[in-house]
Amino acid sequence: MTLALVTGCAGFIGSHLSEKLIQQGYQVKGIDCFLDYYPRPIKENNLKNLLKDKNFSFVEADILKQARLVVDLRNLLAGVEYIFHEAAQAGVRASWGKSFEIYTQNNILATQILLEAAKELPTLKKFVYASSSSVYGDTDILPMREDGTPKPVSPYGVSKLANEHLCYLYFKNFGVPTVSLRYFTVYGPRQRPDMAFHKFISAILQNKEIQIYGEGNQTRDFTFIRDIVEATFAASQTDVNGEVFNIGGGSRVTLIQVINLIGEILGQPVKMQYTETQHGDVLHTWANISKAQKILNYNPRVSLAEGLKEEIDWLGVILDTGL
Repeated sequence: MTLALVTGCAGFIGSHLSEKLIQQGYQVKGIDCFLDYYPRPIKENNLKNLLKDKNFSFVEADILKQARLVVDLRNLLAGVEYIFHEAAQAGVRASWGKSFEIYTQNNILATQILLEAAKELPTLKKFVYASSSSVYGDTDILPMREDGTPKPVSPYGVSKLANEHLCYLYFKNFGVPTVSLRYFTVYGPRQRPDMAFHKFISAILQNKEIQIYGEGNQTRDFTFIRDIVEATFAASQTDVNGEVFNIGGGSRVTLIQVINLIGEILGQPVKMQYTETQHGDVLHTWANISKAQKILNYNPRVSLAEGLKEEIDWLGVILDTGL
């Protein structure tokens, strides 16, 4: 049975991806260290179905600490054919100042350690790295193309771009079969509590004000979790290596438009409070996905309205359980 390693398996994307791999007949080894960026019980809830599956094994560990114990890192990777590196310290706004040390450790150094180990792995067929549209920063060239010049405007974006370069240099110098995916604003069930849709839906359901940074005219290319997972799996199956792909959802709208849409779906009034723009936030994102369409056969299928309904249904249950 094919063995895959998923880092960050208890997170939003990692847990969905692990389930997809098991559905495809893979044996999955998941690793997560439960960073304190958001509450542990939320991540444990993401894992509950996976832990019941005989084809899933879970390792609670920190890759940085595993690397200090060479035997442990070798045991972790033994027989692995596919590595899906989803683990990261998340958050654009939290990445400034002294906090950047956390991002250099958990994002850049952890990725370098994993790549260093991967170059010695004879069974490895693909190393898929989860990057972000944050690498583009503010640009007037829309939609964003992979051959454009990335200019991140947040330390978080810098860390994700650094990892893309690491993936390429390990491919170029050691033949590690890497692919990097630039995810554009992922949403859906299990979305992190710090992410916009989670906060918007929660506020409306609880009759609270939504905090809008700036005027609310910034636009995002929203991508549903199921489309993200399909693209990530497709990237593991391609013969192409050393490349970067945009993975967007084809639903670029303003924040005000999406907030009003959530209110319509819920049938509830929306209260908004406007505040100053945050450092590191970009004005617009919009993915040119023609490269992913051509090479990965990627075509997003879930509309924004459909995806929002799924997230709303999930979040209503979560709020009722107190998570």
